[in-house]
Amino acid sequence: PLGTGKSTLLTRLFAAHPSTFGFSISHTTRQPRSGETPGVDYHFVSPETFESLIAQGAFIEHMRFSGNYYGTSIEAVRAVAEKGRVCVLDIEMESVKQVKRTDLGAKYVFLKPPSLEELRARLEGRGTETEESLGRGLERAQ
Repeated sequence: PLGTGKSTLLTRLFAAHPSTFGFSISHTTRQPRSGETPGVDYHFVSPETFESLIAQGAFIEHMRFSGNYYGTSIEAVRAVAEKGRVCVLDIEMESVKQVKRTDLGAKYVFLKPPSLEELRARLEGRGTETEESLGRGLERAQ
C-alpha cells in the first residue's frame, strides 16, 4: 500500500546494489510534482496517449488512481533488462495481479504498514494525498 516505505527501501536497495537492480520508469497522466524530472521519475503523458498505449498492449500493468493513469510499459522493463539488471517495480496490489497474469516469472515483496494509524499518519505527513485518495489508500491497506 501507499506509505509503507517502498520508496525508501528501493532507494537503499539501488544504492547498495547499483549494478544488480534497476528501476523501470513508469508512465503517468498526472502532472509532475516539484523536483520530478520527466523521463527520469516518470514518463508524463496525456490521457489520450496513455489510452492509446493501453490499446496497443504496451503495458505489463496499468491502473487508474486518483483520476490519473499509472503503468509500466514492456519497453521500460526491457530497458532495465538490456543493462543486465533485475527490474524492480514499485506497484500497488491491483497491478501485481496484472503482472501475475504475464509470463515474466516475477517475484513479489509485500510491505505491510505497522498499523493503519501509522499508515494514516505517514500519508497525511506527505501532504500529497487528497482526503479521497487517503481514504482509498487506507481501505486498500486493510
